[in-house]
Amino acid sequence: MHSPIPGLGRVMFLTAALASASLAVPEGWGEEGVQYGQVGMDVTLSCTGARAGSPVQWRRAGATALPEGSAIRQGGLVLPCTGLAAAGTYSCHSEDGGLLHAVSLQLGHLPGVPFVSCRASNYENFSCSWTSSLETFLPTRYITTYRKKSLTGEEKRRNKNRHVGPCLQDPARPGTCTVHGSEFWSSYRLNITEVNPLGSSFRLLDITMQAIIKPDPPEGLVVEPIPLAPRRLHVSWKYPSSWPKEPHFQLRFRLQYRPVIHHSWSVVETVNLSEVITDAFAGLEHVVQVSAKDFLDAGNWSEWSTEARATPVRDPATAASEETTTDASLESLAKEPSQAPNPEPINHSGPLEKIAILVSLGIFAFFVLAAVLIITILIWLRVRKHGKDKTKPHNFLVAATHLKALPTEAQIL
Repeated sequence: MHSPIPGLGRVMFLTAALASASLAVPEGWGEEGVQYGQVGMDVTLSCTGARAGSPVQWRRAGATALPEGSAIRQGGLVLPCTGLAAAGTYSCHSEDGGLLHAVSLQLGHLPGVPFVSCRASNYENFSCSWTSSLETFLPTRYITTYRKKSLTGEEKRRNKNRHVGPCLQDPARPGTCTVHGSEFWSSYRLNITEVNPLGSSFRLLDITMQAIIKPDPPEGLVVEPIPLAPRRLHVSWKYPSSWPKEPHFQLRFRLQYRPVIHHSWSVVETVNLSEVITDAFAGLEHVVQVSAKDFLDAGNWSEWSTEARATPVRDPATAASEETTTDASLESLAKEPSQAPNPEPINHSGPLEKIAILVSLGIFAFFVLAAVLIITILIWLRVRKHGKDKTKPHNFLVAATHLKALPTEAQIL
């Protein structure tokens, strides 16, 4: 990733990087008796110790002849358009065969632009790693520097060099370097310069802490079954030891789990340091992992933690049923089957089963009789009510006729 650097800052940064690189080419390697050459180019080997104008002979160790097309000019050996096969040890001799000089020729390529990536396991430091983009076949060194971008005027006045310095390389971890004391809201520009005896090449990378934050995996993962809970597992873990224990820098977590015999994962997110899995499969071993990410969703998820395994407790009723079934199966297998045919029909129903059937039939008959009785009573009540309704108008007419037959007051007087 190349980044444009405007103005004087770019000139100063590149000058510092190239000045450092210049210390390493070719004089900086300081290997006596070794000469480096670029593949595809002409290479001239000098015969140190030979008198000017005196004839010399050149030989190549382990070979009966010199590479094709080579020529001796003014005591030196010229190898045209060299390939990797031309590398080796050459020696020049006087006419009487005496050794005048020996040189080891190493051939390779100019450095390529390295591939660089950076990651912060916390908000206090960040590390960068790199790989070469080209196999050069030559010894290689790296110069790693950084500078803080967008300095305020006060920062520039206080200490100009405080925000420019080396990205420290760890000999135990080749291809990596670390910047200590980084700041959360700051941006940095990293310079990784690859140097070999033929030259140098560099890559500039702009980074921000929020973009490259990636915590280490959580630690201390423990999974335990919960007594009397056949489908539950209790999972707990700890913050990664590299994460600062500060209240304003929190993490959130992602839990994945599955039965060992299955391939698909179930995933749960939480901000706690423990979680209860409620949909585990009773009696099956489960594998669990957890990862972490910045609480405010900056950067990337960590790698998954190491696996932890546990098996939920089995349901007591199910376990007893399975044990009974197993015992019965074992007993049936233990019995030797009869070889003679049995003429009697096979009857799979036992005494208890027959009693249960009779009880069921009795209950069914009782409900049928009760239903018939209820229907009969309802019909009788309906008929009786209907008969009463018919007698009411007749009685009313009889009463009315009787009243009409009575003498009036005038008739009595």
